Amino acid sequence: MSTTASLLARREAAVAFGAATAHPVFVDRAVGSEIWDVDGKHYVDFASGIAVMNTGHQHPAITQAVTTQLSKYGHMAFPVNSYAPYVEVCERLNAVAPIKNAKSALFTTGAEAVENAIKIARIATGRLGVITFTGSFHGRTQLAMTMTGKVAPLRTGVPPTQPGVFQLPFPMPQHGTTERDTMKALDHLFRASIAPDQVAAIVIEPVQGEGGFYRTPNSLMNNLREICDTHGILLIVDEIQSGFGRTGRFFAIEHYEVEPDLITVGKAIGGGLPLAGVVGKAEIIGKPLPGALGGTFAGNPLACAAALAVFEVIEKENLLGAADRIGSFLFGRLEVVRDRNDVVPIGEIRQIGAMVAFEIVRERGGHEPDAEATKLVAAKARDEGVLLLPCGYYGNTIRLSAALTASDKILDEGLERLTKALVQIAANS
Repeated sequence: MSTTASLLARREAAVAFGAATAHPVFVDRAVGSEIWDVDGKHYVDFASGIAVMNTGHQHPAITQAVTTQLSKYGHMAFPVNSYAPYVEVCERLNAVAPIKNAKSALFTTGAEAVENAIKIARIATGRLGVITFTGSFHGRTQLAMTMTGKVAPLRTGVPPTQPGVFQLPFPMPQHGTTERDTMKALDHLFRASIAPDQVAAIVIEPVQGEGGFYRTPNSLMNNLREICDTHGILLIVDEIQSGFGRTGRFFAIEHYEVEPDLITVGKAIGGGLPLAGVVGKAEIIGKPLPGALGGTFAGNPLACAAALAVFEVIEKENLLGAADRIGSFLFGRLEVVRDRNDVVPIGEIRQIGAMVAFEIVRERGGHEPDAEATKLVAAKARDEGVLLLPCGYYGNTIRLSAALTASDKILDEGLERLTKALVQIAANS
């Protein structure tokens, strides 16, 4: 029996069924954009720990920063004692966020950041209502799950239980939902379900992550800002997956001429260590009383040390420019693959910086989603030695989240392996 097979048997006996893993791969080591499993098989990593490893696995600057911090102290609990790394991360966040006079608070997970952003918004406005969008993903905790705009598998068997949360259709023109539909639904919502003066926040991802890398149209973002200003609603942008250089800007909201009230951050901020946060206008984020924000591990010193190194790596290695280069490289190659006659039908290809995704459809030139073929492609790609993640409102999107430190050589190798998978699934269909 292989080491992987043995570990899979142990996992089945010990781990809860609901704690699923996309790939039956047990990692032995990882460097940059490459992974080796416990049986020695090599993979190109286009998942990056769900867009966490923007700086790549085991970046020496981050490893050194964590090691140095651990030699001093590993945990302190910010609610008990202050420490400089927490303050320094907040200072760096405030400096890069496209918000005037910003302040920040740190947390542990993205879902925790989202829930605290809603807490802040409700305290600041004195209102309950929250508006989100179909296809959105905001986390697995109770309120964040209610806000998430997709049922399976996250909300299957768990009906929404948090009051005051409403969802609007996110525009996907190729699937029949336009921006006009979104605005019409908002008008109906205000007329029939909740008055604008009862809404605390509208929460939107500039680029949907789990939803399929759909970008919020500029005009929609501008309209939402205007509506929020008119009715005293806070505009919260969820940058947990799109932030920290992924789109070629530090935050994806920088692609818009819009200043949000609050930004949630997570994933890539910690360089692989658990860290998240909320950065926002000082007059808003300052409304909760002392003790209302925080947690035992929120802003852990080791994670903060890693985050400070992430900031430095992004700047010194020009990872914002690298994101654009990587995205253009992947997009161009995928366009060539789409034109081939021996691969599964590929629909729209989407790219903003290094957020790259493509849809798998039932026929060439069409838009009808093929979720089953998408699962098969992901599994076959794993067999060929490239790890990637399906996503999307219809389950038919393959997303590529390569590290922003990835070389052209490793990108090319990953694309070659992906192309083989697309050809093999087409041949077997």
